[in-house]
Amino acid sequence: MATDLSRLFTVDGRLAVVVGGASGLGRASAAGLAAHGAEVVIADKDLAGAESTATELGARARSLDVGSAEDIARAAEAEAEAEILVVTPGINVRKRLADTTDEEFDRVIDVNLRGTFRLIREFGTRMHERGRGSIIVFSSFRAQFVEPGQGVYAATKAGVAQLARAAAAEFGPGGVRVNAVAPGPFETPLTEQIKDDPEWYSAYADKTALRRWGKPEEIVGTVLYLASDAGSYVTGGLHYVEGGWTAIDGRFEPRL
Repeated sequence: MATDLSRLFTVDGRLAVVVGGASGLGRASAAGLAAHGAEVVIADKDLAGAESTATELGARARSLDVGSAEDIARAAEAEAEAEILVVTPGINVRKRLADTTDEEFDRVIDVNLRGTFRLIREFGTRMHERGRGSIIVFSSFRAQFVEPGQGVYAATKAGVAQLARAAAAEFGPGGVRVNAVAPGPFETPLTEQIKDDPEWYSAYADKTALRRWGKPEEIVGTVLYLASDAGSYVTGGLHYVEGGWTAIDGRFEPRL
């Protein structure tokens, strides 16, 4: 039977769990999936924020701390029919390596890398058993391009990209696709420190080809593509959404 191309980007009736969906890029991702027909669960440590977002989107909310193996296992069991998993949580400690404590290192690793690993493992295993599913984890353009003060964060996001590739290889035979999204400078709570510094904020905008920061809703197209049948032959990829930063980073414009 021929594919109905008009419905490639729909996710009607599919259960989508969006971890970190209370705010930022997670909230935008949840809104996009809900708008295209998914049954969405907003899973977040901030339960009040998750409930507020869920009410607005006509979704469900659940408390989930990505630092807790027990929370993740319970969520995966409760939402065992999930066909879409989006993992967005991330924290950053912007310090030079020499100034970063072991405790700060562990905290970033625990949320960004260990939490993502546990979510892939628990949800991916169940998807593999059912023979279908799409997992979308959030890496960062910092997985490739780093600057002073971003070392630990960058290391975790590079690790997330590699976890996605490994999971794509291991779960692929069971019909499960796994991809990583690499956002650039987006207006989210995670970037408040940068936005509060006008020089820093402007420098980041100037590093992109579009000469501006991204808006949260501009992540939706990539998430929907990877979650839906439009991306049915796409797995193991790192998908940049960074306004052209990687195309021009470090560019010098001579007088011509």
